[in-house]
Amino acid sequence: MRIQVNENPTDVPDGTTLFGLSQKIKSNADVIILNGAIMREDSPLREGDAVVFIQRGETPSRDELESLMTARHTPGVHAKINQATVGIAGLGGLGSAVAIALARIGIGKLILADFDVVEPSNLNRQQFFVDQIGQTKVEALTENLNRINPYVRIEGHKVVLTRENIPAIFGKVEVMVEAFDVPENKAMIVDSFGANLPNTPLVVATGLAGHHPSNSIQTRRMGQNLIIVGDNETAAQPGTGLMAPRVGIAAHHQANAVLRILLGEEPAT
Repeated sequence: MRIQVNENPTDVPDGTTLFGLSQKIKSNADVIILNGAIMREDSPLREGDAVVFIQRGETPSRDELESLMTARHTPGVHAKINQATVGIAGLGGLGSAVAIALARIGIGKLILADFDVVEPSNLNRQQFFVDQIGQTKVEALTENLNRINPYVRIEGHKVVLTRENIPAIFGKVEVMVEAFDVPENKAMIVDSFGANLPNTPLVVATGLAGHHPSNSIQTRRMGQNLIIVGDNETAAQPGTGLMAPRVGIAAHHQANAVLRILLGEEPAT
């Protein structure tokens, strides 16, 4: 009979039991899952069952993780994104969330740039932890990404980005994500890409502050290679701060736009 073992189709003899199979395939497994449920007693296996064997704390090999991601993604998706390089400028609420989303889908390489350190006020919306306060954001985010997917290649730059150094840092990316808080910096990266890397898709964000309705955040195309995410109106200002829910919605709009661009699909509405 045929079952799924750690997402891989596997033929096993009739009469095979769950614990018996565990002893043959992964005798050190301390978590055994059958069809989504943790099992503490042995059970006969049936055609079509899905089994997962896990040893707590063990990092899957690259091949195992690739197999699991390939099985979970739409056919053909993982092979494309696994070869892609994406740049992210700014590792705050937007950039840190975009990076984590892309790492979780198995992006091949991330080029990250930010000069800042993790501060206590960042924790209301940025993907860092209390014990990382004082670390540079590049170091802290690289640490977190490695815990999520140790096989994503990460190139980090602890640097203040300028119109002049952007082409050297991000010249080889297939898609670029702008994730700054300051409007002047947003304009700077748009200008630099327009002048130096006009053929590279750039996904920017504007208008995502406060707690306004989720559906006001949209993804729009504003040019051949410029994609804008947000409501284009709600900027951070006194009385209207940046908060995790809307920042996270915008970040995942950006990540999904990147994914669609890499797959050759239209990213905007």
